[in-house]
Amino acid sequence: MVAWIINISTILLFIYTIIKDKEKAKKAFVKSIIKFLNLLPMMIVIIVLIGLIFGFIPPELIKSYLGSNDNILQVVAAAIFGAITLIPSLVALPLAGSLVEAGASYTPIAAFITTLTMVGFVTLPIELKELGKKLTILRNVFAFIFAIIISLIIGVLM
Repeated sequence: MVAWIINISTILLFIYTIIKDKEKAKKAFVKSIIKFLNLLPMMIVIIVLIGLIFGFIPPELIKSYLGSNDNILQVVAAAIFGAITLIPSLVALPLAGSLVEAGASYTPIAAFITTLTMVGFVTLPIELKELGKKLTILRNVFAFIFAIIISLIIGVLM
């Protein structure tokens, strides 16, 4: 239902834009096509990645490791995996949604997504060079701790 509302709103607003200023509408349409074509390879990667994950990992296995029995080990493991993984958010968010649909709990998935975006294990060498050892370690430790806290809060709220 939400997708229908978004699509219909977009079409109506595009029609309004064409009526209001045809040249600006044309420029906006060309820009949106270019953006779409730039995002298309990443969207294909998302579809393939999710397909591969669900082709090789049955939903029962996902549910058993990331399922409803939230425990701190699941959350920390998902957080560590998120911290050491370098996946663009554009790929990680649909993957996380698919994992939740397959039976994963919100808490470890929130830990994965939060550490993925907040903790910079892969970018550690750059941070060490630019920020220094003390600040880099403090930032990453606090980011990891807050990611765990955030995921636990999300688990309670969801």
